Amino acid sequence: MNNSQHKVPIRPLHVEIEGLARYRQAHTVDQLASLLLSVSWPPGGKQSYEFHNALATSLDAMELYLDPEVARDAFVKAAHAAGMHVLPDDMVEMKMTG
Repeated sequence: MNNSQHKVPIRPLHVEIEGLARYRQAHTVDQLASLLLSVSWPPGGKQSYEFHNALATSLDAMELYLDPEVARDAFVKAAHAAGMHVLPDDMVEMKMTG
């Protein structure tokens, strides 16, 4: 069986991808990749190093070549580079500015 058919779990996150305070969830690495490739990801964000790194690490983690936490961390960096918040990662920062 191909490893990519397995759902590789991550620490759950919510990304503000469809506008202010509109979050989508991810619980697996394949969901991270789907969010990266979705039409909702800001077009300008798809040009960044962070985006390409997040996509590559997600694919590697789906094939079990890489720790899924590495893919999750790369996704969070790509989301930040594209101007999006990620929960729970950004909770402290949001409480301080809120």
